[in-house]
Amino acid sequence: MISASTARSLATAVRTVVPGARPAALEAAEAGLAPLSVRERSDLLRDALMADLPGDYASFAATVRAALDRAPSFTGWLIWPVTSAVAAKAVEDGSDEAFDDALALLADLTPLLSSEFALRVLLNRDLDRAVAAIGDWTGSESAAVRRLASEGTRPFLPWAVRVPGILAAPRSTLPILDALYRDESEYVRRSVANHLNDLSRREPELVVQTAAAWLADPGEDTRRVVRHGLRTLVKQGHPGALELLGFTPARLDVTGPVLASDTVAIGDALAFTAAVRNLETRPAQLAIDYVVHHRKANGSLTGKTFKLTTRTLGAGETLDLAKEHSFRVITTRRYHPGRHALELQINGVRSGRAEFTLVPHDGGPDGRR
Repeated sequence: MISASTARSLATAVRTVVPGARPAALEAAEAGLAPLSVRERSDLLRDALMADLPGDYASFAATVRAALDRAPSFTGWLIWPVTSAVAAKAVEDGSDEAFDDALALLADLTPLLSSEFALRVLLNRDLDRAVAAIGDWTGSESAAVRRLASEGTRPFLPWAVRVPGILAAPRSTLPILDALYRDESEYVRRSVANHLNDLSRREPELVVQTAAAWLADPGEDTRRVVRHGLRTLVKQGHPGALELLGFTPARLDVTGPVLASDTVAIGDALAFTAAVRNLETRPAQLAIDYVVHHRKANGSLTGKTFKLTTRTLGAGETLDLAKEHSFRVITTRRYHPGRHALELQINGVRSGRAEFTLVPHDGGPDGRR
């Protein structure tokens, strides 16, 4: 995504709009990218760009706008370090004028590549001033700008620095979400749902209240937005979230889970089956998940919930379930051999705990070759 060619393209853009420019820092940065992570690469090019354009914020912003208008190479992943430099220069300037202009420039740049990471710098500098301006973006003609309003203010935006002010005042971003949950763009609505899901990690009751208000005044896709936004609460079995989506308590006869084997090797998959019968005299809407209790390094177990299916069962109807759960080695989870367990979770209620043993693959104790 960010490579030597990215650095060359950025240097070309600078030379296009600054007569006689010799972007030595960007040219030198090409050789230093290889061992770095993607974020470190972006930071290196940000610092190089600022070194090659050492003037004040106003002159820097003018150069960026000129590149936006006139430099064909000014596009793609090089926009990430550019937006970071815009935010850093504005904070360095310290004036309200630079701050407001930087927000406007990030909005101009975001259709090329999202300015969401750079926006966090300004949110951390002056949350109230930034949120007031960002609120106006919800009426933008550009879906990319409207999406930036929601995505850039997410409490737990992946890869991004945290904004303590947002975590301390979770209601501060609700007006943005309220303005966008019925947006015509799926790109925007999905960001709204992810933002709502972020909020649910610390403010579940507030999220359920917000989702209920949206369902009371819905758009065509509001139920889908709410379902995606409440996904973590549903996995946690939150009663309010389940009820809001129609997953109310029901009398069920649950068989299983029945494991295909009581032993599985790291790198392989564990197959299981189950059956659910609706004992009610009316249809039952069911959110069916399963929980894998992974063994930690200290020997204790911690559960992680996985989506299985959602289904409406008629009165007396039986649903047969079959699933394979993979223990393929991934970077985000380290497996520890020993006793594990698996449970079903239906409308937030767990049942049918079955234990199994996870054993090492021949590649080593954690399955890594």
